[in-house]
Amino acid sequence: MLTVDFTRFPLRPGDRVLDLGCGGGRHAFEVLRRGADVVAFDRDTAELENVAAMFAAMSKAGEVPEGANGTTVSGDALDMPFPDASFDHVIAAEVLEHIPDDVTAISEIVRVLKPGGFLAVTVPSFLPERICWALSEEYHTAPGGHIRIYTLAELRAKLKAAGLRVGPHHYAHGLHSPYWWIKCAVGVNNNDHPLAKAYHELLVWDIMKRPAATRIAEALLNPLIGKSVVVYARKPA
Repeated sequence: MLTVDFTRFPLRPGDRVLDLGCGGGRHAFEVLRRGADVVAFDRDTAELENVAAMFAAMSKAGEVPEGANGTTVSGDALDMPFPDASFDHVIAAEVLEHIPDDVTAISEIVRVLKPGGFLAVTVPSFLPERICWALSEEYHTAPGGHIRIYTLAELRAKLKAAGLRVGPHHYAHGLHSPYWWIKCAVGVNNNDHPLAKAYHELLVWDIMKRPAATRIAEALLNPLIGKSVVVYARKPA
């Protein structure tokens, strides 16, 4: 399940891409499949071990174009171990809402991005996130959880203040917002609740089968209740 739209964020073979806060690696895997070199960066070493194993499995299965390479690096988003202007593209998907000093994190992104390079940043969109916070204190007070709710205007302003040229945006995962509202209502960790379990099975079915009916439904829901907002920006050349 991708949040970044790669038709709006085109990659070329040989591009060097940073997936900041890669988590389970969903965007890093797609970058690698498209023939770019990707560095999956996260502070969670256990997640990175799984990502590295998946990179190896993809290569063995012939899913990686010749010359493309995927690596993992552990570190702090506020002090990344990369030289200035190291990457052609940076992806920061569902990361900034976890970082208390998001301004420094954005500055670090700009530092490691090459002049003329592109950034795709995604955060939870305002309305669905606000409902989650209202339904569940546990949702936003758990260690490592979301510490802020961005408005689109706030996110765009912070990117502009860092010197980026902010471009278009869109919303994603409209079908997922009701799932999180259910989870917040019945208990964030109550995965066995019948309603939460049934909706999760629907989402898994949708991800695997991608039927036309749910694709149309999500396209209609995204501008209204899309779980994530995606903003694209460029560092001036």
